[in-house]
Amino acid sequence: MKKTTLKAFLSILTIFLISSCTKTKNTVSAKSSVSVELDDSSKQKKLKELSPLQIKVTQEDATEPPFDNKYWDNNKAGIYVDIVSGEALFSSKEKYKSGTGWPSFYDTIEKKNIVLKTDKKLFMTRTEVRSKKGDSHLGHLFKDGPKPTGLRYCMNSASLRFIAVENLENQGYKEYLKMFDKKPSGADAEKIRSSSSTDYAIFAGGCFWGMEELFSKFKGVVDTEVGYTGGDSSASTYNEVKTGKTGHAESLKIYFNKSEVTYEELLQFFFKIHDPTTLDRQGNDVGTQYRSAVFVKDDEQRQTVKKVIKEVTDLKRFKNPIVTKIEDESKFNTAEAYHQDYLKKNPGGYTCHFIRD
Repeated sequence: MKKTTLKAFLSILTIFLISSCTKTKNTVSAKSSVSVELDDSSKQKKLKELSPLQIKVTQEDATEPPFDNKYWDNNKAGIYVDIVSGEALFSSKEKYKSGTGWPSFYDTIEKKNIVLKTDKKLFMTRTEVRSKKGDSHLGHLFKDGPKPTGLRYCMNSASLRFIAVENLENQGYKEYLKMFDKKPSGADAEKIRSSSSTDYAIFAGGCFWGMEELFSKFKGVVDTEVGYTGGDSSASTYNEVKTGKTGHAESLKIYFNKSEVTYEELLQFFFKIHDPTTLDRQGNDVGTQYRSAVFVKDDEQRQTVKKVIKEVTDLKRFKNPIVTKIEDESKFNTAEAYHQDYLKKNPGGYTCHFIRD
């Protein structure tokens, strides 16, 4: 092959690879203002710690080489944060092999930390991805990713810092442990549950195993606990409750961060993962202990439940009327230890819960 032909081929290949992910030139002559969470002094101090490549990518919107960067083939469990601000962006659970040579993810773990901008460089229109607090150039977003999102966040390793699961707690990212089936316990759990930023909800919708499995992954949920409530007697063991004679319902107590998710959003998810139209039954489980119910602690929660039930009814998502009961909160008896996080301990175990469209 002649040298001129080889040069032309390499030039075309370079443009193709860059168009697959990130842009190579500056889009602005001055840096955009950073958010209040990261003042200019803190940012400048952090930038001095970065390598020339990290500076070029995050601040000048450059692209690192494909297949020759830190994380494109990293298979360890953990999360990826912005190299400048430290804000959480992606996790290994959504990372996949895209074949582009850059780390690729089909979703982000914190959409609030992502900013999307239109990029018209390289004779095409693409969607640039930047971090909200750090205002770092991260890469680009494409609509050719795998299910369930169909998205591909094509990122630069130079814009990211990886934190392994075993280091999440000591580096201040404890809240992301639940993504890897690592729940807080003991004093840590009590601290989270009693925090002023934490509230709770109590739902019953059939076997509590499946309920806990799905809610534990819901954004904003910081802890979960299965148990028995709504009964008119002191009996509260599984063997007693399963008879259906105690009045208790298998229930899930959900602790959530009020700044990340609302009680109403939890309710909307609740009505997506179980059938609220079957009286005292869920799937193969029959009896009052498997009833659909929401246990409210105040009138505000009661009114919110009524509102959501009306909305779900108006959507005509179910053919039959909703029979979910709204009951006053009563003593919540924590279930036996072997019931807690049952499906995490026993993958593939029984569940009749799934997310409906």
